[in-house]
Amino acid sequence: MHFATFILKNLTRRPTRTVLTVLGLAVSVGSMIALLGISENFRESMRDTFEKRGVDLVSVASGASDQLSSEVDEGIIDKVRAMPDVAGVDAALVELSEMTLREPRDENDTPPSSQVLVQAWLPDNFGYDDLEIRSGRKLTPEDAGQFRCMVGYKFAENNNKNVGDTITVLRHKFTIVGVFKSFNLFENGCIITVLKEYQELSGRKNKVTGFSLRVNKTSQNPDEDVERVRQRILSLTDKDGKPFRVSVERPQKYLNDAVHIKITKAMAWLISAVALFIGVISMLNTMAMSVLERTQEIGILRAVGWPRGRIVRMVLGEAIFLGMASAFVGTIGAVATTYLLAMSPKVNGFIEGGIAPWIIVQGFAITIVLGLIGGAYPAYRAARLMPTEAIRHD
Repeated sequence: MHFATFILKNLTRRPTRTVLTVLGLAVSVGSMIALLGISENFRESMRDTFEKRGVDLVSVASGASDQLSSEVDEGIIDKVRAMPDVAGVDAALVELSEMTLREPRDENDTPPSSQVLVQAWLPDNFGYDDLEIRSGRKLTPEDAGQFRCMVGYKFAENNNKNVGDTITVLRHKFTIVGVFKSFNLFENGCIITVLKEYQELSGRKNKVTGFSLRVNKTSQNPDEDVERVRQRILSLTDKDGKPFRVSVERPQKYLNDAVHIKITKAMAWLISAVALFIGVISMLNTMAMSVLERTQEIGILRAVGWPRGRIVRMVLGEAIFLGMASAFVGTIGAVATTYLLAMSPKVNGFIEGGIAPWIIVQGFAITIVLGLIGGAYPAYRAARLMPTEAIRHD
């Protein structure tokens, strides 16, 4: 009998306990894979947006704790746009706003509301070029002051809205002039409106959250061209001669330093660590019980010549098999969970279905380590058993 077959037969001798252990550990591993996968999808969605739109530099307020809390003086936009090396500027005011879900029944009625992602854009943002209009039209400069907006198709589906309908944001009614589809996950669930009027409504006059830009690059030294524009932006001053308080970074560095992405990933790892700790305890309990129940069998194996190292490999092999089975089941559950969440109207504008392959590989690797940790002490106990004492064990 092959050694691997012997290990599998040991696991199938207690099928109920084996299945329960696999399921319990699968929940822990699956939770980790799902959380890390969602966090990575969030980051990749932003990275893909920068790449597909040809963004060379991203600017937000220096020292801003996160993107939504950033406030940049709008005066810098015209100065950046006037630079000869700048091919285009995409400025926006982005925030989570209150959307009223229905009209009040009377003066004492408070209608329910929810949070919606609003992006207020300038009319000449190059982001408009990437939107696929499914119905209606794009916003134009003539829409300024008319309280008009475009909505992503996910938002339209979730709220049963179409062109000509109205939505109430910050207690003002906006008329939908277009429904669009974007390659950006978050834009598909958001509202896009005119910058000037939304600045007035939100009390952030002459402020934007940040801006991104394209640089006219030469084929010889494109990186130097981008860096030169970056340094020029950092040296710009306002009407009082004071430097604008902005940070300007390459998209990759911006994503690496973005606080909201770091927090998302940290929370995913923290919750995963708790789940994995529970998984280790489950594995340790299962393997300890397995060794205890097979004390006489292990004694016989030692008596017929099995060295301690082979006993250790047997126990650790069983733990690794359990871990791999758990990782397989947990991965299926994690992928299915992300797709189910992506179909939920509550979060389908913020979560993308699927898990990056390297996250799955990472999950399998961590599960193997869990198996080794959970099986280490039982393997040590099994290897220390003396043949005569083990055979006499009742």
